[in-house]
Amino acid sequence: MTNPQTFFEYLTQYVTPHKRQLIEQVLAQRTRYFTVVLEDIYKPHNASAVLRTADCFGIQDIHIIEKENSYEVNPYVVRGAAQWVDIHKYSNEAGMGVSNCFEQLRSEGYQIIATSPDSGSISIHELNVSQKIALVFGNEHAGVSDEVKAMADKLVHIPMMGFTESFNISVAVSIFLFDLIRKVQSQSTIQNFHLNEDEKQLLKEKWYRDIVKNSEIHEKVFFSSLNSK
Repeated sequence: MTNPQTFFEYLTQYVTPHKRQLIEQVLAQRTRYFTVVLEDIYKPHNASAVLRTADCFGIQDIHIIEKENSYEVNPYVVRGAAQWVDIHKYSNEAGMGVSNCFEQLRSEGYQIIATSPDSGSISIHELNVSQKIALVFGNEHAGVSDEVKAMADKLVHIPMMGFTESFNISVAVSIFLFDLIRKVQSQSTIQNFHLNEDEKQLLKEKWYRDIVKNSEIHEKVFFSSLNSK
């Protein structure tokens, strides 16, 4: 049986040394310790801006709960970031979108932290990073739903000093991720923050396939030539 790694090695010749080096640098900083959840975002450019922000901070996974609104990538806003992050969508069939998403995240060891200024919400400064965190952001006007608030482990907010009550969602995501990553970098006790070697290899193979033009044709030709030997 042919080792799939063989085709990956074949593809390597079509990826420039500069691109290969950049991929290695990015993979070395990639993380699933933090992830972002978007609930029912109805302005696609806002969700796409969040994808771009997540990629900039090395976040690999974005979870999108679709209720009244479905999400499609806006290529003009995301600027290619969707190619590098993994998007996980949850439909709200039978009203199970939130519960299905949270169940999956908890099975992966995440604590669910919903962003909300409600009473009982802690400040971003009090947020502890000793456990994996899934940050949940609601839509542009209503914020996270009551369902999310009831099912989350904690509520958290960014203290505001002006008349405006909230930031644009992509700005809020940026502030949270910057603060969380800064906290991790200041603590030497955080384990398994970056991807393991198997995760890196799987991503590298996926990215090489995306980078190489007509990689699916290359694959057919490659395996066809092997089978003919």
